[in-house]
Amino acid sequence: MDKKKAVDDTEPGPAPSRPVDRFGFIKPEQGTSPDGISKSKSIHERERERDGRRIKKWRKMIGVGGSDWKHYVRRNPHVVKRRIRKGIPDCLRGLVWQLISGSRDLLLMNPGVYETLVIYETSASELEIIRDISRTFPSHIFFQQRHGPGQRSLYNVLKAYSVYDRDVGYVQGMGFLAGLLLLYMSEEDAFWLLVALLKGAVHAPMEGLYQAGLPLVQQYLYQFEKLVLEQMPQLGQHFIEEMINPSMYASQWFITVFSYSFPFHLTVRVWDVFLYEGIKVVFQVGLALLRFCHDELVKLPFEKLLHAFRNFPEEATDPDVLLPIAFTFKVSSRLEELEKVYQKKLEGSNASTSTKRSHPLKLKTMSRIGSRALSNFTNSEK
Repeated sequence: MDKKKAVDDTEPGPAPSRPVDRFGFIKPEQGTSPDGISKSKSIHERERERDGRRIKKWRKMIGVGGSDWKHYVRRNPHVVKRRIRKGIPDCLRGLVWQLISGSRDLLLMNPGVYETLVIYETSASELEIIRDISRTFPSHIFFQQRHGPGQRSLYNVLKAYSVYDRDVGYVQGMGFLAGLLLLYMSEEDAFWLLVALLKGAVHAPMEGLYQAGLPLVQQYLYQFEKLVLEQMPQLGQHFIEEMINPSMYASQWFITVFSYSFPFHLTVRVWDVFLYEGIKVVFQVGLALLRFCHDELVKLPFEKLLHAFRNFPEEATDPDVLLPIAFTFKVSSRLEELEKVYQKKLEGSNASTSTKRSHPLKLKTMSRIGSRALSNFTNSEK
Protein backbone atom coordinates (compact mmCIF):
# COMPACT_ATOMS: atom_id res chain seq x y z
CA MET A 1 0.00 0.00 0.00
CA ASP A 2 2.86 2.39 0.80
CA LYS A 3 4.33 1.84 -2.65
CA LYS A 4 1.01 2.53 -4.30
CA LYS A 5 0.55 5.70 -2.28
CA ALA A 6 4.02 6.90 -3.21
CA VAL A 7 3.22 6.42 -6.88
CA ASP A 8 -0.21 8.04 -6.63
CA ASP A 9 1.21 11.10 -4.88
CA THR A 10 3.16 11.97 -8.04
CA GLU A 11 -0.03 12.37 -10.04
CA PRO A 12 -1.41 15.87 -10.62
CA GLY A 13 -4.70 16.93 -9.13
CA PRO A 14 -7.60 18.30 -11.15
CA ALA A 15 -6.88 21.41 -13.16
CA PRO A 16 -8.85 24.63 -12.75
CA SER A 17 -11.93 24.95 -14.94
CA ARG A 18 -10.95 26.17 -18.41
CA PRO A 19 -12.61 26.14 -21.86
CA VAL A 20 -12.45 22.84 -23.72
CA ASP A 21 -12.65 22.00 -27.41
CA ARG A 22 -15.37 19.84 -28.91
CA PHE A 23 -13.47 16.66 -28.03
CA GLY A 24 -12.98 17.61 -24.35
CA PHE A 25 -9.35 18.76 -24.47
CA ILE A 26 -8.52 21.91 -22.52
CA LYS A 27 -7.81 24.80 -24.84
CA PRO A 28 -4.42 26.51 -24.46
CA GLU A 29 -4.70 29.90 -22.75
CA GLN A 30 -2.26 31.71 -25.01
CA GLY A 31 0.45 31.11 -27.54
CA THR A 32 -1.76 30.57 -30.58
CA SER A 33 -1.90 33.35 -33.15
CA PRO A 34 -5.30 34.74 -34.20
CA ASP A 35 -4.68 33.27 -37.64
CA GLY A 36 -4.00 29.85 -36.08
CA ILE A 37 -7.19 30.08 -34.02
CA SER A 38 -9.27 30.95 -37.07
CA LYS A 39 -7.80 28.00 -38.98
CA SER A 40 -8.63 25.61 -36.14
CA LYS A 41 -12.16 27.01 -35.94
CA SER A 42 -12.65 26.58 -39.67
CA ILE A 43 -11.54 22.93 -39.49
CA HIS A 44 -13.87 22.16 -36.59
CA GLU A 45 -16.81 24.07 -38.07
CA ARG A 46 -16.34 22.25 -41.36
CA GLU A 47 -16.35 18.90 -39.55
CA ARG A 48 -19.49 19.77 -37.55
CA GLU A 49 -21.36 20.74 -40.71
CA ARG A 50 -20.20 17.58 -42.44
CA ASP A 51 -21.26 15.42 -39.48
CA GLY A 52 -24.75 16.92 -39.55
CA ARG A 53 -25.18 16.08 -43.22
CA ARG A 54 -23.91 12.54 -42.85
CA ILE A 55 -25.53 11.35 -39.61
CA LYS A 56 -28.79 10.43 -41.37
CA LYS A 57 -26.94 8.40 -44.01
CA TRP A 58 -24.90 6.62 -41.35
CA ARG A 59 -27.89 5.82 -39.15
CA LYS A 60 -29.65 4.24 -42.11
CA MET A 61 -26.49 2.34 -43.00
CA ILE A 62 -25.86 0.79 -39.57
CA GLY A 63 -29.44 0.34 -38.36
CA VAL A 64 -30.59 0.35 -34.74
CA GLY A 65 -27.64 -0.63 -32.55
CA GLY A 66 -25.73 -1.81 -35.62
CA SER A 67 -28.34 -4.38 -36.67
CA ASP A 68 -28.03 -3.63 -40.40
CA TRP A 69 -24.27 -3.14 -40.53
CA LYS A 70 -23.04 -6.53 -41.77
CA HIS A 71 -25.73 -6.74 -44.41
CA TYR A 72 -24.95 -3.24 -45.71
CA VAL A 73 -21.18 -3.92 -45.81
CA ARG A 74 -21.73 -7.10 -47.84
CA ARG A 75 -23.95 -5.29 -50.34
CA ASN A 76 -22.07 -1.97 -50.58
CA PRO A 77 -18.40 -2.40 -49.55
CA HIS A 78 -17.18 0.44 -51.77
CA VAL A 79 -19.75 2.86 -50.33
CA VAL A 80 -18.72 1.91 -46.79
CA LYS A 81 -15.03 2.40 -47.56
CA ARG A 82 -15.66 5.81 -49.15
CA ARG A 83 -17.79 7.03 -46.27
CA ILE A 84 -15.31 5.85 -43.64
CA ARG A 85 -12.51 7.66 -45.44
CA LYS A 86 -14.59 10.84 -45.37
CA GLY A 87 -15.00 10.49 -41.61
CA ILE A 88 -17.44 8.76 -39.26
CA PRO A 89 -19.83 11.17 -37.49
CA ASP A 90 -18.47 11.71 -34.00
CA CYS A 91 -21.72 10.78 -32.25
CA LEU A 92 -21.65 7.35 -33.96
CA ARG A 93 -17.91 6.80 -33.87
CA GLY A 94 -17.82 4.51 -30.82
CA LEU A 95 -20.48 2.16 -32.16
CA VAL A 96 -19.01 2.03 -35.67
CA TRP A 97 -15.51 1.38 -34.34
CA GLN A 98 -16.85 -1.64 -32.46
CA LEU A 99 -18.64 -2.91 -35.56
CA ILE A 100 -15.70 -2.58 -37.97
CA SER A 101 -13.13 -3.97 -35.51
CA GLY A 102 -15.03 -7.14 -34.65
CA SER A 103 -14.98 -6.25 -30.95
CA ARG A 104 -18.79 -6.29 -30.62
CA ASP A 105 -18.78 -10.01 -31.50
CA LEU A 106 -16.01 -10.71 -28.96
CA LEU A 107 -18.01 -8.94 -26.25
CA LEU A 108 -21.15 -10.96 -26.99
CA MET A 109 -19.22 -14.23 -27.00
CA ASN A 110 -17.51 -13.54 -23.66
CA PRO A 111 -20.11 -12.35 -21.13
CA GLY A 112 -18.73 -11.62 -17.66
CA VAL A 113 -15.09 -12.11 -18.64
CA TYR A 114 -14.12 -8.46 -18.30
CA GLU A 115 -15.71 -8.14 -14.87
CA THR A 116 -13.83 -11.23 -13.68
CA LEU A 117 -10.49 -9.87 -14.92
CA VAL A 118 -11.01 -6.52 -13.20
CA ILE A 119 -12.41 -7.73 -9.87
CA TYR A 120 -10.93 -11.14 -9.20
CA GLU A 121 -7.52 -11.18 -10.90
CA THR A 122 -4.25 -9.47 -9.98
CA SER A 123 -1.61 -8.15 -12.34
CA ALA A 124 2.14 -7.85 -11.98
CA SER A 125 1.88 -4.56 -13.88
CA GLU A 126 -0.47 -2.74 -11.51
CA LEU A 127 2.05 -0.28 -10.08
CA GLU A 128 3.47 0.46 -13.52
CA ILE A 129 -0.02 1.15 -14.86
CA ILE A 130 -0.81 3.47 -11.93
CA ARG A 131 2.44 5.37 -12.54
CA ASP A 132 1.63 5.96 -16.21
CA ILE A 133 -2.06 6.82 -15.99
CA SER A 134 -1.55 10.56 -15.49
CA ARG A 135 0.59 10.67 -18.64
CA THR A 136 -2.30 9.59 -20.89
CA PHE A 137 -4.14 12.54 -22.46
CA PRO A 138 -3.36 14.74 -19.44
CA SER A 139 -5.13 17.74 -20.99
CA HIS A 140 -8.43 15.92 -21.46
CA ILE A 141 -11.06 16.62 -18.81
CA PHE A 142 -12.01 12.94 -18.55
CA PHE A 143 -8.51 11.95 -17.40
CA GLN A 144 -7.48 15.01 -15.40
CA GLN A 145 -8.87 14.22 -11.97
CA ARG A 146 -6.63 12.02 -9.83
CA HIS A 147 -8.53 8.82 -9.00
CA GLY A 148 -11.43 10.24 -11.02
CA PRO A 149 -13.69 8.18 -13.28
CA GLY A 150 -11.42 8.53 -16.31
CA GLN A 151 -8.26 7.39 -14.56
CA ARG A 152 -10.11 4.54 -12.82
CA SER A 153 -11.55 3.32 -16.13
CA LEU A 154 -8.16 3.52 -17.82
CA TYR A 155 -6.56 1.58 -14.98
CA ASN A 156 -9.25 -1.10 -15.15
CA VAL A 157 -8.92 -1.63 -18.90
CA LEU A 158 -5.12 -1.79 -18.85
CA LYS A 159 -5.04 -4.04 -15.80
CA ALA A 160 -7.64 -6.37 -17.32
CA TYR A 161 -5.64 -6.67 -20.55
CA SER A 162 -2.39 -7.30 -18.69
CA VAL A 163 -4.11 -10.27 -17.02
CA TYR A 164 -5.93 -11.45 -20.16
CA ASP A 165 -2.66 -11.62 -22.11
CA ARG A 166 0.17 -12.14 -19.65
CA ASP A 167 2.69 -12.64 -22.47
CA VAL A 168 2.20 -8.99 -23.46
CA GLY A 169 1.16 -7.69 -20.06
CA TYR A 170 1.39 -3.92 -20.02
CA VAL A 171 3.73 -1.72 -22.05
CA GLN A 172 3.96 2.05 -21.91
CA GLY A 173 2.13 3.40 -24.94
CA MET A 174 -0.81 1.01 -24.67
CA GLY A 175 -2.48 3.63 -22.45
CA PHE A 176 -3.01 5.92 -25.44
CA LEU A 177 -4.90 3.21 -27.31
CA ALA A 178 -7.08 2.40 -24.30
CA GLY A 179 -7.53 6.08 -23.43
CA LEU A 180 -8.67 6.95 -26.94
CA LEU A 181 -11.21 4.11 -26.92
CA LEU A 182 -12.57 5.15 -23.52
CA LEU A 183 -13.49 8.55 -24.92
CA TYR A 184 -15.98 6.80 -27.21
CA MET A 185 -17.22 3.74 -25.33
CA SER A 186 -17.59 1.95 -22.00
CA GLU A 187 -14.78 0.16 -20.18
CA GLU A 188 -15.90 -3.27 -21.29
CA ASP A 189 -16.33 -2.18 -24.91
CA ALA A 190 -12.89 -0.53 -24.88
CA PHE A 191 -11.31 -3.67 -23.43
CA TRP A 192 -12.71 -5.94 -26.14
CA LEU A 193 -11.70 -3.52 -28.89
CA LEU A 194 -8.17 -3.57 -27.48
CA VAL A 195 -8.32 -7.38 -27.57
CA ALA A 196 -9.61 -7.29 -31.15
CA LEU A 197 -6.69 -5.11 -32.22
CA LEU A 198 -3.91 -6.95 -30.45
CA LYS A 199 -5.21 -10.45 -31.16
CA GLY A 200 -6.27 -9.75 -34.74
CA ALA A 201 -10.05 -10.20 -34.85
CA VAL A 202 -10.24 -8.63 -38.33
CA HIS A 203 -6.75 -7.55 -39.38
CA ALA A 204 -3.24 -8.80 -38.58
CA PRO A 205 -2.57 -9.04 -34.81
CA MET A 206 -0.80 -6.04 -33.29
CA GLU A 207 0.48 -7.70 -30.13
CA GLY A 208 4.00 -7.81 -31.59
CA LEU A 209 4.14 -4.03 -31.13
CA TYR A 210 4.22 -4.58 -27.37
CA GLN A 211 5.96 -7.93 -26.85
CA ALA A 212 9.50 -8.13 -25.48
CA GLY A 213 11.93 -6.59 -27.98
CA LEU A 214 9.04 -4.94 -29.87
CA PRO A 215 9.42 -7.35 -32.83
CA LEU A 216 6.61 -5.87 -34.90
CA VAL A 217 7.92 -2.33 -34.38
CA GLN A 218 11.25 -3.48 -35.82
CA GLN A 219 9.53 -4.97 -38.86
CA TYR A 220 7.37 -1.91 -39.47
CA LEU A 221 10.33 0.47 -39.17
CA TYR A 222 12.28 -1.64 -41.68
CA GLN A 223 9.35 -1.57 -44.11
CA PHE A 224 8.78 2.15 -43.60
CA GLU A 225 12.42 3.04 -44.23
CA LYS A 226 12.35 1.10 -47.50
CA LEU A 227 9.10 2.78 -48.56
CA VAL A 228 10.53 6.24 -47.90
CA LEU A 229 13.56 5.43 -50.06
CA GLU A 230 11.35 4.10 -52.85
CA GLN A 231 8.62 6.77 -52.75
CA MET A 232 10.83 9.78 -51.94
CA PRO A 233 14.41 8.87 -52.94
CA GLN A 234 15.88 12.32 -52.34
CA LEU A 235 14.45 12.55 -48.83
CA GLY A 236 15.34 8.94 -48.02
CA GLN A 237 18.94 9.54 -49.06
CA HIS A 238 19.03 12.78 -47.05
CA PHE A 239 17.91 10.87 -43.95
CA ILE A 240 20.73 8.35 -44.50
CA GLU A 241 23.30 11.13 -44.85
CA GLU A 242 22.05 12.84 -41.70
CA MET A 243 21.94 9.47 -39.86
CA ILE A 244 18.20 9.71 -39.31
CA ASN A 245 16.41 6.40 -39.03
CA PRO A 246 12.67 5.79 -38.51
CA SER A 247 13.10 4.74 -34.88
CA MET A 248 13.89 8.39 -34.13
CA TYR A 249 10.52 9.67 -35.30
CA ALA A 250 8.10 6.94 -36.44
CA SER A 251 8.06 4.40 -33.59
CA GLN A 252 5.27 6.16 -31.73
CA TRP A 253 3.27 6.47 -34.96
CA PHE A 254 2.98 2.69 -35.00
CA ILE A 255 2.86 2.01 -31.25
CA THR A 256 -0.01 4.45 -30.65
CA VAL A 257 -1.46 4.69 -34.18
CA PHE A 258 -1.03 8.48 -34.17
CA SER A 259 -2.90 8.90 -30.89
CA TYR A 260 0.14 10.52 -29.24
CA SER A 261 1.26 14.10 -30.01
CA PHE A 262 -1.01 14.67 -33.02
CA PRO A 263 -4.13 16.90 -33.11
CA PHE A 264 -7.11 14.89 -31.99
CA HIS A 265 -9.24 15.72 -35.04
CA LEU A 266 -6.55 14.01 -37.15
CA THR A 267 -6.16 11.09 -34.74
CA VAL A 268 -9.82 10.05 -34.86
CA ARG A 269 -9.96 10.32 -38.66
CA VAL A 270 -6.87 8.11 -38.94
CA TRP A 271 -8.48 5.62 -36.55
CA ASP A 272 -11.68 5.54 -38.61
CA VAL A 273 -9.74 4.25 -41.60
CA PHE A 274 -7.20 2.21 -39.61
CA LEU A 275 -9.88 0.10 -37.94
CA TYR A 276 -11.48 -0.65 -41.31
CA GLU A 277 -8.44 -1.02 -43.57
CA GLY A 278 -5.67 -2.09 -41.20
CA ILE A 279 -2.08 -1.15 -40.41
CA LYS A 280 -1.28 -0.05 -43.97
CA VAL A 281 -3.00 3.23 -43.10
CA VAL A 282 -0.27 4.09 -40.59
CA PHE A 283 2.33 3.66 -43.34
CA GLN A 284 0.25 5.77 -45.72
CA VAL A 285 -0.25 8.61 -43.24
CA GLY A 286 3.43 8.58 -42.28
CA LEU A 287 4.45 8.79 -45.93
CA ALA A 288 1.92 11.59 -46.48
CA LEU A 289 3.40 13.64 -43.62
CA LEU A 290 6.86 13.33 -45.15
CA ARG A 291 5.56 14.07 -48.64
CA PHE A 292 3.75 17.20 -47.47
CA CYS A 293 6.90 18.52 -45.76
CA HIS A 294 9.35 17.05 -48.31
CA ASP A 295 10.79 20.28 -49.71
CA GLU A 296 11.53 21.63 -46.25
CA LEU A 297 12.84 18.39 -44.74
CA VAL A 298 15.46 17.79 -47.47
CA LYS A 299 17.16 21.07 -46.46
CA LEU A 300 17.40 20.43 -42.72
CA PRO A 301 20.38 19.08 -40.74
CA PHE A 302 20.09 16.39 -38.06
CA GLU A 303 19.01 18.54 -35.09
CA LYS A 304 16.45 20.53 -37.05
CA LEU A 305 15.02 17.36 -38.57
CA LEU A 306 14.32 16.00 -35.08
CA HIS A 307 12.60 19.27 -34.20
CA ALA A 308 10.56 19.19 -37.41
CA PHE A 309 9.29 15.67 -36.65
CA ARG A 310 7.87 16.98 -33.37
CA ASN A 311 6.36 20.12 -34.93
CA PHE A 312 4.55 19.41 -38.17
CA PRO A 313 2.81 22.50 -39.63
CA GLU A 314 -0.90 22.84 -38.87
CA GLU A 315 -1.96 22.33 -42.47
CA ALA A 316 -0.05 19.03 -42.59
CA THR A 317 -2.23 17.70 -39.77
CA ASP A 318 -5.54 18.77 -41.34
CA PRO A 319 -7.17 15.40 -42.15
CA ASP A 320 -8.90 16.81 -45.24
CA VAL A 321 -5.48 17.76 -46.60
CA LEU A 322 -3.36 14.86 -45.32
CA LEU A 323 -5.59 11.82 -45.88
CA PRO A 324 -6.14 12.36 -49.62
CA ILE A 325 -2.36 12.47 -49.98
CA ALA A 326 -2.07 9.31 -47.86
CA PHE A 327 -4.50 7.38 -50.06
CA THR A 328 -2.38 8.06 -53.15
CA PHE A 329 0.26 5.69 -51.75
CA LYS A 330 -0.59 2.14 -52.86
CA VAL A 331 1.46 0.11 -50.40
CA SER A 332 -0.38 -3.16 -49.68
CA SER A 333 1.47 -5.46 -52.07
CA ARG A 334 4.83 -3.81 -51.39
CA LEU A 335 4.35 -4.22 -47.64
CA GLU A 336 3.79 -7.94 -48.16
CA GLU A 337 6.96 -8.21 -50.24
CA LEU A 338 9.03 -6.28 -47.70
CA GLU A 339 7.67 -8.42 -44.87
CA LYS A 340 8.91 -11.54 -46.65
CA VAL A 341 12.33 -9.96 -47.19
CA TYR A 342 12.50 -8.94 -43.53
CA GLN A 343 11.51 -12.41 -42.30
CA LYS A 344 14.17 -14.00 -44.53
CA LYS A 345 16.77 -11.65 -43.08
CA LEU A 346 15.74 -12.73 -39.58
CA GLU A 347 15.84 -16.41 -40.51
CA GLY A 348 19.24 -15.99 -42.13
CA SER A 349 20.55 -14.29 -39.02
CA ASN A 350 19.23 -17.03 -36.76
CA ALA A 351 20.63 -19.78 -38.99
CA SER A 352 24.13 -18.29 -39.28
CA THR A 353 27.07 -19.79 -37.42
CA SER A 354 27.41 -16.63 -35.38
CA THR A 355 23.89 -16.84 -34.00
CA LYS A 356 24.95 -17.41 -30.41
CA ARG A 357 27.27 -14.43 -30.44
CA SER A 358 25.11 -12.05 -32.51
CA HIS A 359 21.73 -12.78 -30.95
CA PRO A 360 22.40 -11.00 -27.63
CA LEU A 361 23.71 -8.03 -29.59
CA LYS A 362 20.57 -8.03 -31.72
CA LEU A 363 18.34 -8.15 -28.67
CA LYS A 364 20.36 -5.37 -27.09
CA THR A 365 19.95 -3.23 -30.21
CA MET A 366 16.22 -3.93 -30.34
CA SER A 367 15.86 -3.09 -26.67
CA ARG A 368 17.74 0.15 -27.18
CA ILE A 369 15.46 1.13 -30.06
CA GLY A 370 12.43 0.05 -28.04
CA SER A 371 13.56 2.10 -25.06
CA ARG A 372 14.00 5.14 -27.27
CA ALA A 373 10.51 4.63 -28.72
CA LEU A 374 8.80 4.17 -25.37
CA SER A 375 10.68 6.98 -23.65
CA ASN A 376 8.84 9.38 -25.96
CA PHE A 377 5.69 8.83 -23.94
CA THR A 378 7.15 9.93 -20.63
CA ASN A 379 6.32 13.62 -20.98
CA SER A 380 3.14 13.73 -23.02
CA GLU A 381 1.72 17.21 -23.52
CA LYS A 382 -1.45 16.24 -25.28
